[in-house]
Amino acid sequence: MDVLGLFSNISQVVDLLIKIGVMCSIYCFDVKNAPKEVRLLLREVDRLTVVIKELEILLNGSKGATKIESPVLRQTVFDLRKLLAELVAKLDLGAKNTSARAVWPFKKREVHDIIATIDRQKANILLNMSIEQTSILIDVHQEFVLSRLRVAEAATFDSSVDGEQTYCLPGTRTEVIAQIQQWSTEQNGQSIFWLNGMAGTGKSTISRTVAQLSSNNDVLGASFFFKRGEGNRGRAAFLFTTIAAQLVRRLPCLASHIREVLVIDQFIHEKPMSDQFQKLILDPLSKNPRCWGPNLLIVIDALDECGSEDHMRTLISVFSKAQDTTSPRVKFFLTSRPELPIRLGFERICGKYDNLLLAAVPATTIALDIELFMRDKLHIIKTDYNMSVSEHRRIASDWPGKDVLQKLIDTAIPLFIAAATICRFLSDRRLGSPHNQLSRLLEYQTIKISGMDMTYLPVLDRLVAGLSPSKRHEVLDRFRYLIGSIITLARPLSIKSLSHLLDISTDAIEDQLDLLHSVLSVPTDLVTPVRLLHLSFRDFLVDAEETHSKNVFLVNEQKCHSTLFSQCLGLLSRVLKEDICCLGSPGILRSNISQTAIEKYLPPETRYACTHWVHHKKLSNHRICDGDETHTFLASCLLKWLEALSILRQSAESIYMIDDLINTLDVSVMYYMY
Repeated sequence: MDVLGLFSNISQVVDLLIKIGVMCSIYCFDVKNAPKEVRLLLREVDRLTVVIKELEILLNGSKGATKIESPVLRQTVFDLRKLLAELVAKLDLGAKNTSARAVWPFKKREVHDIIATIDRQKANILLNMSIEQTSILIDVHQEFVLSRLRVAEAATFDSSVDGEQTYCLPGTRTEVIAQIQQWSTEQNGQSIFWLNGMAGTGKSTISRTVAQLSSNNDVLGASFFFKRGEGNRGRAAFLFTTIAAQLVRRLPCLASHIREVLVIDQFIHEKPMSDQFQKLILDPLSKNPRCWGPNLLIVIDALDECGSEDHMRTLISVFSKAQDTTSPRVKFFLTSRPELPIRLGFERICGKYDNLLLAAVPATTIALDIELFMRDKLHIIKTDYNMSVSEHRRIASDWPGKDVLQKLIDTAIPLFIAAATICRFLSDRRLGSPHNQLSRLLEYQTIKISGMDMTYLPVLDRLVAGLSPSKRHEVLDRFRYLIGSIITLARPLSIKSLSHLLDISTDAIEDQLDLLHSVLSVPTDLVTPVRLLHLSFRDFLVDAEETHSKNVFLVNEQKCHSTLFSQCLGLLSRVLKEDICCLGSPGILRSNISQTAIEKYLPPETRYACTHWVHHKKLSNHRICDGDETHTFLASCLLKWLEALSILRQSAESIYMIDDLINTLDVSVMYYMY
């Protein structure tokens, strides 16, 4: 059957209804003692016309055409058009009767059957309209909620901004993952599973794998991967609003309930985290008990990177509230280092959790997993290298050899990050061929150094190898300035933005980064942010308790914050001005300012300096006093800075920044006026 388009069919239905109405009116006038069936049919036609008009209005709405044009509705309207066309033909035949007056062409029973059929088709249309209107309304709620919730960008497990999206290699971590999956599918038991281990033991890779498997099985509700130095991903304040946004995307039926919360309290994100969890997540889920399966899993990675120690303890207490949920049962899979605040937080919930310590995994299992990982990566390195060089330069098929492979495995155990860094070091052609790199790496095995030293020193030592003392000192100073800044930033910046902020040429930055691809995610362009591959590299460089003389690359974190603070203020002093976006009118609404204008006049480095100079000032541990650079900047640029913040939608944050500045005032002398 050739079904015409929905709009075409509706247009024809409208025309047919008009004809039927006119013809029924003619029959009422022309037929002596017109039967009441004519009036009944006319009344049904009028009712159907109202419904069709409503359908047209809905279809012409902003979302109607895409939401309503379903196969069922198209077929219903087509059948209705066919029925009305047959009705018009018969009415027309009766009107053309050869006698003086028109003859009603239907028997009483036929009219009742026609009206019943029209009524059924009308009911089908109304049902589809009701369903689709509900769907459109849900979309409206969803859009409202997603526009109001503050969300941390790239916090999901499958975000691509982290450079390398690592998942467990098939055949590795099988027992650990099986234990977690079994817990996640049980309806009874604890609502929290805590996987903890030292830096570099593969926690994030495991949690990313668990999240992917759970997503494949429709168990995963949301995920949040904390990461220090990645803007709002390092702030607990964005956790529950981000989770709520993810849930609304997966479960649009929650949107109306969350919208009610946001309408009543538009500053819900400033409320205690327990209130956010209850109102944005638990309450909406409890009002939609059939919206999900028996268990809803939320994966939280790197809880120890959520910000303050108080937040770590608070979040654990908040998560424990999920123990009382039923339909669906909310479960939290958490990973972190075994930091003291987190251990204390778990102590306070009195054993209401399951946990697994990665250090308790048998050493033989860890060794086997690392061996499988390294065999796979080394095979890829060998294959890629041999495909790119002439035959006489190719690596032997048995490279690196059984004994050397075992040495590499022993070097890495128990740190998966060590194994991954070793493999990246060997594959980086900027440093040399894989077999030459391997020879350099093996030289470090004759020195008794820590696991992290063994992981990162072979990479960093290439920066100063063979240099004279004076040149070595110059390179180290440049390293501490650039790399120290990169690892201290509140959120990553691109090479171009780093150049403007730190006042270094892009060529000089790229020259420095060329040798650090094993430890940093270095983009091939100037506008993509430079990122840490793993937080342990930052820890290696700023460890205050590091006493190994071999690590000459240590940076002073407080000094780095002080440097970034000064560079931010220097940049802002140069670029900030009144009406920075050239708006012309001081009363223009923020919503009327184009994003293009904002990006033109407030590029990334300026936006960074505006929103984070106070953060660096606070962590530099320097007080504010009369005549210093903070005083000088605020005296000349305060209103210009606040204007820029308002354009960046950071007016509320400016209050907290000013509070932080007030707390760093050096009030050593008080003057009283009488």
